Amino acid sequence: MGKKTILVVDDEKQIVEVLSAYLEREGYRVIVAYDGRTALDTALRDKPDLILLDLMLPEINGLDICRLIRSNSSIPIIMLTARDDEMDKVLCLEVGADDYITKPFSPREVLARVRAVLRRVSSEPAKQERMRVGELDIDMAKHEVTKAGTLVQLTPTEFKILEAMAKSPGRVFTRLQLIDYAQGYSFEGYERTIDAHIKNLRQKVEDNPKQPNHIVTVFGVGYKLEGGGHA
Repeated sequence: MGKKTILVVDDEKQIVEVLSAYLEREGYRVIVAYDGRTALDTALRDKPDLILLDLMLPEINGLDICRLIRSNSSIPIIMLTARDDEMDKVLCLEVGADDYITKPFSPREVLARVRAVLRRVSSEPAKQERMRVGELDIDMAKHEVTKAGTLVQLTPTEFKILEAMAKSPGRVFTRLQLIDYAQGYSFEGYERTIDAHIKNLRQKVEDNPKQPNHIVTVFGVGYKLEGGGHA
């Protein structure tokens, strides 16, 4: 397999240069953009394997870029934000980001997150490669979900959360268990952000997200998947 391509987007050139140097040293191919419009054009044209995307950008902000990319692509996106407000972090996840990193950050932390997200995309499929949950067909090998025969666009994180619950239908998962399975690390500061991913999943796979039939909340504990079975 060839080098993975990472698109680094930030209007601070020093951040772009430092991240590019670390990523290239790890064997990644790096392409860069310094404003939102260039970032969006580059992402759609070059189709990188992962995007590191600053939240505050000139011309088009990071949230809008993420939302536009998510309308037709599941490219993994990690948001970079200088704002440590919990609502900003939840917004990043609600528009489809797979992860977020708060500035200032260590380049080594960024590398660890990049590796974790890319591992989720290319992870080995489970022995049971296909599952059915009502109208949902979950193909572990292809990392694809279809609903009544129509492909559902899930981010890598959303897919991993659904995969975890599909492997044990009816089992109740805590938020921490789901984020550990999906992200590859267990960090209490991320525990509540699983709700944003669950909200996105319900919007995509439920007929009525406000009254879900599949992804059910167990109050005070977490979530479970109803109606699962092997294909």
